[in-house]
Amino acid sequence: MSRILFSGGTVVTADGSYLADVLVEDDQVRAIGANLGGGDAEVVDASGKLVMPGFIDGHTHMAMPFGGTVSADDWASGTAAAVAGGTTTIVDFSLQDVDGNLSGAIDAWTQKAEGKALIDYGFHVAITNLTQEIKAEIPNLPERGVSSIKIFMAYKGTPLYTEDDDLFEAMQIARDAGVLVMVHAENGDVISKLQEQALARGDTAPRFHALTRPPEVEAEATNRAIQLAEIAGAPLLVVHVSCAAALEEVHRAHELGQNVYAETCPQYFAFSYEDLAREGFEGAKYVCSPPLRREWNREALWRGLQIGDLQIFGSDHCAFNYEGQKELGRDDFTLIPNGLPGAEERAMTLWKLGVSEGHLSENQFVSVLSTNQAKIHGMYPRKGALIPGADADIVLWDPELEITATVENRHGNVDYTPYEGMTFTGGPASVYVRGNLVYRDGEVVGEHGSGRFIERSFEAPLMEARM
Repeated sequence: MSRILFSGGTVVTADGSYLADVLVEDDQVRAIGANLGGGDAEVVDASGKLVMPGFIDGHTHMAMPFGGTVSADDWASGTAAAVAGGTTTIVDFSLQDVDGNLSGAIDAWTQKAEGKALIDYGFHVAITNLTQEIKAEIPNLPERGVSSIKIFMAYKGTPLYTEDDDLFEAMQIARDAGVLVMVHAENGDVISKLQEQALARGDTAPRFHALTRPPEVEAEATNRAIQLAEIAGAPLLVVHVSCAAALEEVHRAHELGQNVYAETCPQYFAFSYEDLAREGFEGAKYVCSPPLRREWNREALWRGLQIGDLQIFGSDHCAFNYEGQKELGRDDFTLIPNGLPGAEERAMTLWKLGVSEGHLSENQFVSVLSTNQAKIHGMYPRKGALIPGADADIVLWDPELEITATVENRHGNVDYTPYEGMTFTGGPASVYVRGNLVYRDGEVVGEHGSGRFIERSFEAPLMEARM
């Protein structure tokens, strides 16, 4: 039996902070308390550190085909980037082949992860062709340990796009199957028309990615998805909320008592439309969907995190190289692969811009990065908690640690970082997955392939808003 005693640190959970030791036996937390006797345990000095449950990122895209290319991070480099940011579990989107089925998507992503994943993982299934056969397959997902599907209201003209009648029926099926429906909420019809008109005018620069996806198309689709879910009686997760207008629809749903969860992402706090509008083609590095917004939206997003309208903070890590990938859209912004790296910077961005600047407490930080993630994504209390019996996924967070992001010191496999030159104060000093040290002092020390598949089971958690 292996035993580790984390001694002298401040335990930080979603519910409170207190001085305590944490005793780990094998892969689980065994006890938490003052002056625990470790016996023959390895003692890890956590003095001056915040001892947090491992972070969970419920929104990543590793080795995902998109727009004629494949995202730059595979499961080796992508999970290395994630663990360097304190993340111990991800839930990635297994993408249905347009001619395939959902089980095939899970099998394909299992092969991508095996032998490469440094941390634990689960899968959502992203649906690309919602045929009657696929609808009939949704109830079988829980048997595979998958408790969520993602449906795209955007990307008209591609296999990702789903019509409202199919979305609604999928919600009904998922409701009865105990499967959470996640939506990418943007009005694909309006975007398609605005893009067509922009290109006809000769407007091809990266900034038109945002100008043809205005906040209203996100707000409208968010409202529509919420109303469809209400009619279907199905819980709903709206991912990557980027703007005040869309968040207002989520807030209204909560006031009406509707079972709606919502996520936002670090790029909407660290960057803005002005980055998309950079000189020449530089803005392509900042193309993601929904797009970066005007800075004034951030106040509403902070408020959403504070009061619980936004319960989770995911990375939407979908990295593409600038050379050879982002450049595919040099003459046509609609061909720029959508996505940014962010798994490594997610927690440090939230600490720097959120906790350090007084927008969030350290407990809210843990809530949206870990505990709420585990609850919404069906892993609690095995994940997302520091309690006896939970997996010993632990982050020793050093609030004084200073890191300046450069492309050279990133752990992913991308030829640029949008965070270039940003200095973070506060970051993970060391990270443990099920009691095993996987990251320490800037270096990934875990073994590729040591990550395990985590079966998830969705049961709609009650998320109380903090008004």
